[in-house]
Amino acid sequence: MTRLKVAVVGVGHLGQHHARILAAFPDVDLIGVVDANPDQAAKVAKTCRTRPFTSFESLVSLADAVSIAAPTIHHHPVAAAFLKAGVPVLVEKPICQTLAQADDLIRLAAEAGVPFQVGHIERFNPAFEELLKRPITSKFVEAERHGPYTGRSVDIGCVLDLMIHDIDLLIALVRSPVTDVQAVGAAVFGGHEDMVNARLTFASGCVAHLTASRIAARPKRRMRIWAPEGYAGIDFVTRRLHMVQQSDELRRNGLHPERMDAAARARLKDDVWGHHLEVMAVDGNRKWDQLTNELRHFLDCVKAGVTPRVTGEDGRDALAIAERILTAVRTHSWTGNPADPTGPTAMPTPAGKLFESGKDAATGAA
Repeated sequence: MTRLKVAVVGVGHLGQHHARILAAFPDVDLIGVVDANPDQAAKVAKTCRTRPFTSFESLVSLADAVSIAAPTIHHHPVAAAFLKAGVPVLVEKPICQTLAQADDLIRLAAEAGVPFQVGHIERFNPAFEELLKRPITSKFVEAERHGPYTGRSVDIGCVLDLMIHDIDLLIALVRSPVTDVQAVGAAVFGGHEDMVNARLTFASGCVAHLTASRIAARPKRRMRIWAPEGYAGIDFVTRRLHMVQQSDELRRNGLHPERMDAAARARLKDDVWGHHLEVMAVDGNRKWDQLTNELRHFLDCVKAGVTPRVTGEDGRDALAIAERILTAVRTHSWTGNPADPTGPTAMPTPAGKLFESGKDAATGAA
C-alpha cells in the first residue's frame, strides 16, 4: 500500500482532530504537526506519534498533502506556499479572509493541477448527503446554528465562524444566484458580531432565513426546507433527516373536510399523519463521522488526482455571500436614520435593565 505523507498545520481545538484521524488511516504517514504553540504541537505530536513543528516551511518539500486548520488569517500564506510547491491542500473554512486571497489560491491550484478542497464539513454530514440524493426544489429554508461562547476563533465573527456552514449548504442545495441580502447583528462581547439574522433571496424564488449565535447556552444546528416535493428537516448534531410528503391520494384529490360526513371528519385528526401526510426518518449515524468522511474524501481525491466535492470555487462563493451579509450587518441602522451609528457594535444605549441582577437570576442565552 502506498502511504501518503501528510502534514497538519494548526493543531488547536479542531486541527488536533484532523491529526488524530489522519494518523489512524492505514494509508497515511503523518509526517508532522505544526502549531505556533510549541507545547500544543508537542502534545499532539506525542499522541499521534509524529514530529512537532512551530513553523510549516520545512514540511512543504516533504508532504504529499496538507490539511490546514490554522486561524483564518494564516490560510492564504500557508496554503499558497504548499500549492506553489504542487502539494494538494485541504484548508478549513472560511477559505480565506478576502475574495482576492481566495482567487489567488484557486489560481495556484489550477496552475499546479492539484486538488484543492475547502473544509465545509457539513457537506459530509450523512443526513445532508442523504437529502441530496432526493429530488427537492427548495423554496423556503430556515437554518439555525447556535453554540456556546468558547473564546476560540476570535479573529472572525459568527458569520464566518458559524453561518458560513449554512451558506455553503444553501449554495449546494438551491443552486441559484443570491439576488438580495438583508441582515442584522450584534456584538455582545465587543469586537466581531456574536449573533446575526440574515434573509437571502435567490433568483429561483427561494427565500432563506439564517441565524447564527455563539452565545447560546445549548448547541443547535438544524435546517428546515419547504419544497413542492415536501418538507425536510435536518439535525446536524444527531445526523438525522426527517421528511414529510403528501400521499398520492392527497396530491390527486386534495383534502375537502367540508365534503366529509361527521364520522370521517372525526377521524381526520388521526388520519393526517401517516395517511394523508407520509413521514420518513433517516438515521445518519453511520460508521464514520463527517470529519472522517471529509478527510477520507480528500485523500481519495489526492490519490486519484480528481476534483474534490467542495472546491476552492465553492469556498469562494460562500465567502462572497458571507461578505454581503457582513456588509448588511455593518450598515444596519438601529434607529432607522442612516446618519446615526450603524453596525453590530453601535447599538443604542439601553433604556434600563430587563431584570435585577442577583443569585436567583437565570443564566444562559436562548
